[in-house]
Amino acid sequence: MTTDSACRVDTTSRLAQWRIENLASCTYRKSDPFKIGNWNWRLVLEKNRSLFIKLYPEITSITKDNPPIASFIIRVVSSLGGRKALVHPEIRDKPLKNSEDFVWALEVPLAGKFIIDLEFLDLKTASPNGGESCSVWTEGFTQKESRSTALSSLGRMLSESIHTDIIINASNGSIGAHRAVLAARSPVFRSMFSHDLKEKEMSVINISDMSIEACQAFLNYIYGNIVDQDFLTHRLDLLRAADKYDVMDLKEACHESLLEDIDTNNVLERLQNASLYCLPKLKICCMQYLVRFGKIFDILEEFDAFIQSADRELIGEVFNEVLSVWKGF
Repeated sequence: MTTDSACRVDTTSRLAQWRIENLASCTYRKSDPFKIGNWNWRLVLEKNRSLFIKLYPEITSITKDNPPIASFIIRVVSSLGGRKALVHPEIRDKPLKNSEDFVWALEVPLAGKFIIDLEFLDLKTASPNGGESCSVWTEGFTQKESRSTALSSLGRMLSESIHTDIIINASNGSIGAHRAVLAARSPVFRSMFSHDLKEKEMSVINISDMSIEACQAFLNYIYGNIVDQDFLTHRLDLLRAADKYDVMDLKEACHESLLEDIDTNNVLERLQNASLYCLPKLKICCMQYLVRFGKIFDILEEFDAFIQSADRELIGEVFNEVLSVWKGF
């Protein structure tokens, strides 16, 4: 048996099995990590006068602050003299932080082949607000399924125009939407529908600075069913809409995305947008790209046009960056 196979733990669903071929010459053996629930686990064998079996999650900052609360049954099944099993009393709701939290001392000597059979009955995490602990399996499944179904239903409401009650007029087309959804996602829309404004009275919102394609992408994001390509295609329009209608998660998503592919073709436009929409990380990255990495010399003609038209305060920031870099040489 190789070292790799000697330490491997086989898993399926909530069950883990560690097969030990021969422990005669060993006083210590630790299993490879194995994933059950949200954690990587280890089993350890220590042999002194007795044989000790330990179970613990790998130590991380998450485990330390919020350890798993485990319910499980653990058995040792020996192949000698027929298939005999030693069974530890069932463990219920035991927090496991380190390698000393669960230790099973077996007084019966074991020789030859045996199997450590571990079955998790439940795994929980403590509630952050001090309430009852929550099962990671029930919580994960129900939340995932519920969110998936809810997003799918919201998407169908938009794509199939199910009971729409407001029309959005873009620059070159119109699309139906739902007041309640828009109001829940944007405080600006909520204000429109809460006061006696023309949007409330006429059931129409005019967004003349967006094409119907960009507006569709904006609504798809709000309804939770935007696709990556549409997001990338309409990032700047989405950024403007997010800022205008105070959809802050969309604004931050655009901010993070625009950081990823700065180049000489778009850096000046992105620098202006960073200044206009108060995107500090994007502004810093564009400045560094232009000045510290010297890309300003690759686009001198474009930079000259930028100086003629850009905001004076922003131009001042660029030149301050240039001066600070030159002082460093």
